[in-house]
Amino acid sequence: MSIKEELLHSMGATEEDYNPGDYIFRENGSPQFYYQIISGEVKLNNYNSDGKEFIQNILTCEDAFGEAMLFTEKAYPMNAIALSQCIIIKICKTTLFANLTLHPDLYMEVCKSLSERLYRKFVLMQKISCHNASERLREVIELMKKEQENQTPYSFEVPLTRQQLASLTGLCLETTIRTIKRMERDKMLRIHNRKILY
Repeated sequence: MSIKEELLHSMGATEEDYNPGDYIFRENGSPQFYYQIISGEVKLNNYNSDGKEFIQNILTCEDAFGEAMLFTEKAYPMNAIALSQCIIIKICKTTLFANLTLHPDLYMEVCKSLSERLYRKFVLMQKISCHNASERLREVIELMKKEQENQTPYSFEVPLTRQQLASLTGLCLETTIRTIKRMERDKMLRIHNRKILY
């Protein structure tokens, strides 16, 4: 769910440009803004004590992020990092909350969006927690493909790198690469110009 850009601008929202690798916010930072992507891609991630990355989510155009923490008064439990050139619209928490009070229907939309995302997260965690490598990868790709209109075989180009798939599923890169090759041999997916087609 996203809030219409015109409405955000009418509330006094501003737009900011980010380069690939720029932090939009950092883990343990204090949540002060509602963020929504106008263009580009953003990843939400953590690093463990060994420096290994775990990707929580990858978001694209019109996705909102970080808004759940605005309601909790707790620090960010993850980083938000631009994956590509991004334009992000943001509005400060107090202004957003004042407007949500004036627009109860918008408040319900935000709640619904948060609930949907939480549901998808639970489903994903359940599916990748106990399965083997190929099942983990298949479940993640299936969840992404479900949002596409075309459901025919090999019609979906996975928008993630092998490293991002590894970080999203908790697998190491080598295991991910080997498993994708095996999945291609088993005709579960195709590789074309290094892109994964599912």
